[in-house]
This record gives sequence, structure tokens and C-alpha cells, in this order.
Amino acid sequence: MGAIITWIIAAGSAYFILSIDLRLSILLGAILVVTGPTVIGPLLSHVRPLKRVGTILKWEGILIDPVGAILAVLVFEAIIAGEMSAAGTVILLGILKTIVIGGVIGFGMAQLLVLLLRKFLIPDILQESVALVMVVSAFVFSNMLQAESGLLTVTLMGLFMDNQKHVSIKHIIEFKENLRVIIISSIFILLAARLQLSDFNNFDISIFIFIGVLIFIARPLSVFASTIGSKLNWRERTFISWMAPRGIVAAAVSSVFALELSVNGFEGAEIIVPITFTVIVITVLVYGLTSSPLAKVLKVAQSKPQGVLFVGAHKWSRMIAKAVQEHKINVVMVDTNSTNIAAAHMDGIPAALGSILSEHITDELALDGIGKLMALTSNDEANSLAALHMADAFERGEMYQLPPLSEKTGKELLFSPKHLRARFLFGEGINFYHLNKLFMQGWIVKSTKITEDFKIEDLQDHYGNNIIPLFLIDENKKLIISTIEEPLKPAPGQTVVALILDKTKEE
Repeated sequence: MGAIITWIIAAGSAYFILSIDLRLSILLGAILVVTGPTVIGPLLSHVRPLKRVGTILKWEGILIDPVGAILAVLVFEAIIAGEMSAAGTVILLGILKTIVIGGVIGFGMAQLLVLLLRKFLIPDILQESVALVMVVSAFVFSNMLQAESGLLTVTLMGLFMDNQKHVSIKHIIEFKENLRVIIISSIFILLAARLQLSDFNNFDISIFIFIGVLIFIARPLSVFASTIGSKLNWRERTFISWMAPRGIVAAAVSSVFALELSVNGFEGAEIIVPITFTVIVITVLVYGLTSSPLAKVLKVAQSKPQGVLFVGAHKWSRMIAKAVQEHKINVVMVDTNSTNIAAAHMDGIPAALGSILSEHITDELALDGIGKLMALTSNDEANSLAALHMADAFERGEMYQLPPLSEKTGKELLFSPKHLRARFLFGEGINFYHLNKLFMQGWIVKSTKITEDFKIEDLQDHYGNNIIPLFLIDENKKLIISTIEEPLKPAPGQTVVALILDKTKEE
């Protein structure tokens, strides 16, 4: 529904505002249906919207690209054939053929690649190269059967690969990301190099009115209409309606079609390219500069989220998580022990049963408001692997693990290279077994507000050696975690969350 609304409004605006030929207007409208995951992806990484909002925008960008490209191809074919009156039938049949061909080839190639990887028929060093060859082959073969259906085919192939449970494809994804940056950057330069400044000479205020219609009318209308009956609130819908930058697919498709139309003697077709590039530049600037402030105003952003994902839900880990949760900071726990998870739920702590090393764990966890990871299991290697595995979901400086299980030697920092572990928590020698011993002795987690009249020195004098500061929470609800490298320095106005043994029983 959103694609159809955008197409109609964009085509009508191009015809009435820019005074472009009707056939070109319909083609331009189809091209501008796309939003562009290559632009939306970095914006989402910067804005960090709520998971539901981010997921919708990410998948819209991924799926709308082949839809827009297919629409544009079918309109282009109708223009060349001179059959605009029968365009509806041509487009419908073309879409159906594209879906069938894309689904069959995409699924088949994905299954073949999974089979080859499961049977270890591809050497490790060649897995990325073979995957690329199979993607290109699927793209070409699909295009041979139905023009421009290859984009949908490889999109579906990627969907099937990502949702299979048989083999790990993390290394292929990393290769794909690096390749994507190089190729897209090169294509943008090559396409832009075909433009001359003279191509923009005939532009006037009408081009800005046209883009204004796309931003302020077409996008909000398509979003609000297509989300009727959904569980999205008005804040989430408003933010989604303010996120539709165009990207590389629009640029590439417009360039190809303008060239083909010119070759076929269609006058004025070259105007499509500068219009499309102008739309790309302005929408990227507008959405790029305003999406982050708008997300904060609408309260749909997770800018520097302070919530904590606890790896390990044993008894004293739950006590620490509960102490953090009491300060209105989001916490989530994950553990492979169902008893621990049940106990966490009984304590009112969100928790999930599963392994932090699962390939799909981020899809199973509710990570809204979660920006830190604390690995508190008894296994040092598991803690380190958790940090490595979750590197894509958390900043390196926001991942923490317990020091290694050794005597208090002061050499914890030499346990392993920094790139193979997270930051060490709390202090030298404060490892799993040391903490376990303290909790068995009756130590508890307690929060204390530091003021001008009651400083940290007073707290330390009160408890003597029976206190271990764990966190600081400032007036802005920022959580500061104690590490070996950076011990806490409490200041007035902050709250200290510490592990204490109160022998005097005084509050």
C-alpha cells in the first residue's frame, strides 16, 4: 500500500509540478518508491531507534528496493512498447513472474550454498568467493528469465540464508559488508560523473516543491495508511514517516533508464537523472540532519542507552541486576539454565532462556534501552566469547566481564589481548569465585546517595574493608561501571551501588 501511494503521488507531482511528460512522470514515480537501505542503515546506527521502529525501517529499505526497481522496469518496458494503456496488465503479470522466479531461484541457490557448506565441500578460504559467485549467478539467471528480477532473487536468497539454522554465515556477512561499501561508493562516483552542471540549469523552485511533496505528503500518507491496525503508536509512526532517504538503487535505475530511453529516441528522458540525484542529495541531507533530534523529541531513540544485558542469571547476578533495575535502568538476563531464568522472572527481571553465543540471540532478546553487556558466568572463556559474539550489538567500551579465575596477582590485564575480551569488572582479584564467596558470607548489594555532607570517604569509614563499589548512577541516570582500568570516583549527587557486609546492621 505504501509503495502504491508513494508511486501515485510522486508521479502526479512530477507531472503537475515539474511539467514532465506523463510517461516519464510515471517512470520517475516508480523509481522514487525506493528508500535505500544503504542510506537508512548508517542513519539507524546513528539514531539507534527502538527495536520495533528500527526493524521496520531496515526491512522496508531492503524489500522496497527490488519492488521499486521492478515497477520501474515494467513501466519502462511499457513505454518502449508504446502500450501505456495496457501498463496495468503488464505490471501485474511482471510482478507475479518476478515473485515466482525470484522465490524459486533464491530458495534453490540458498539451499545449494547451505548444502555445500554443511558438507564442507568448499574450502574455508574460498567460502566468501563461492558465495559471491553463486549470488551473481542467481542474479544473472533470474534476469534472463524476467528482466530485472535478479534484485528480488538475491534479496530472497539473503533472507533464506540468514534464517537457516544449519551453518554459520557470519564470515560471509562480514565479507559482504566490506564489499558493499566499496562497490556502492564506486557506483555513486561513476554515476555522478555522468552529470554536468548544465543538467541542473533549468531547475527552479518547482524542484524543491516537488521534493517537499515527497517528504511532507507522500511519505507520511503512505506510512500512516499502511500502518492502520498495527500496534505502532503515533510517535513511532511519525518517526517512520520522517525516514525515507533515497539511495543507490534510485540513482542506478534512473541512469540506466534515461540512457535506454535516449537511445530509443525518447526526447527529454535525460531530465530523470538530475531530478533523481537532486532528490537523493536533499532527502539524505534533510533526514540525516533531523532524524536524530526528532527521535529524541518523540522518545523513540536509544541514544547512549544505559540498560544492561547480564550474561548469567545465577543468584548473586540477579541481586546485582535487581539493584540496577531499582534505579529505573533497563536490565535483561540470558542464561542456559531454566531454573535461573524462572527465578529471574519471579524477581521481576526480564530474562531469556538461551545461549549468548546463539547466532540469533539478538533477535530473541528485547534489547530496547540496552547499551551495555556484563558477562558474569563462572567460565572465563564463555565470558570472553560473549563479548566477541556481541561486538556488533554493543560498543567495545560498553562490554564488561569478570576477571579471570586466579588468585589476586594484579596480572588480570595480561589474561588475554584486549581484542579477545571485554573490560574487566570491579577490581583486581574480584572474580567469580571471590564474589561467590562474599555473597555466601552474607554480603549484599546496597545503594547510597553521595552528598556534600556524606562523601564516599564517610561511606568507606563506615564499612571499612567490607565494601566494594560496583556502579555509579548520576543525576541523569547514567550508569558508570567500575573496572580494573578505571575505578570509580564518586562525586556529590551520584549514587553508589556497592557490595557491602554491614556487621553493625545500621542503615
